Amino acid sequence: MSEHPDCVLVRRGYEAFVQGDMEKLGAMMTADVIQHMPGSSPISGHHKGREAVLDLYRRLGEESNGTLRIQLDKLLADGRGHVMSFHTTRADRGDRGIEIHEGIFFTIVGGKISDLDVCIEDIDESDAFWS
Repeated sequence: MSEHPDCVLVRRGYEAFVQGDMEKLGAMMTADVIQHMPGSSPISGHHKGREAVLDLYRRLGEESNGTLRIQLDKLLADGRGHVMSFHTTRADRGDRGIEIHEGIFFTIVGGKISDLDVCIEDIDESDAFWS
């Protein structure tokens, strides 16, 4: 059974993120991409535009001193331009560590990622970690 093309795109995006290849990752996004981050921490909010989203990813790496690790668990497609991903995030920040399950609802337009809506298992835990 072959993987849906939208899932292939998102999987490639995860691979580029894990490898730190922001150029490759950015090429998979529309110029006006938006990433929605839940909660009330400094990383929360709506990150609008390719550079703002890539800056968010760079910041996550910097804030975690390069310890941020993402393990992709599952991808689901609806065949209408949406993919749901499920992953586990692990990171250390100062004397704190986190291991948390997250998901992203992707919207894909014209073969590129145009919207990422992040959901988190425990928003309070995430807020405490990133604050």
